Amino acid sequence: MLQDSKILTVGFDEAGRGPLAGPVSAAAVILTDDFPLEILNDSKKLSEKKRLYAEEIIKEKACWGIGLVDHATIDRINILNASMLAMKIAFEVLMEKLPEWKNKNNIQDFVLKGITDGTKCPEVFIECRAEPKADANYPQVMAASILAKTCRDKIMVEMDKKYPQYGYAKHKGYPTRDHVQICREIGPSPIQRMSFKY
Repeated sequence: MLQDSKILTVGFDEAGRGPLAGPVSAAAVILTDDFPLEILNDSKKLSEKKRLYAEEIIKEKACWGIGLVDHATIDRINILNASMLAMKIAFEVLMEKLPEWKNKNNIQDFVLKGITDGTKCPEVFIECRAEPKADANYPQVMAASILAKTCRDKIMVEMDKKYPQYGYAKHKGYPTRDHVQICREIGPSPIQRMSFKY
């Protein structure tokens, strides 16, 4: 590593490990030095309005990528592996955007390092470490958690239009009493994770 190289931190996080239906989403994000950090927080602690506002600013100023892994793949490889795969996809998308972004922000020599929320890192070529509660402590991971959640929430709202009886717009596929009950009454929807217990 060059002594004067700038370290760019890639934050990773996912959304949708707990739901009974739909995809798992993940994001990878690098922030600019002048990013307005005050708009960030763990996505679960922000209102929907604040998440959507932060999403807009992140997409405008940051280098970012989003990855999705569908319910069928989750059933095949399990939710942890699917989450890691979604992060890897998100990182690959970020890397495609990185050359243009670094030129726009006049960044020359740099080294990428990753941090992810939880206890496991995705299979990426950069040095990466996992840290529980990273989404509450690192702005890059907070930003990733926001993009992952807003992306997945929008998908589940669209799924609600296709399968309105399941109430996906309301609970986003999480195991609420209403969701479990309707699955037991009329059967699983086409986007149900069949490997999960109901």
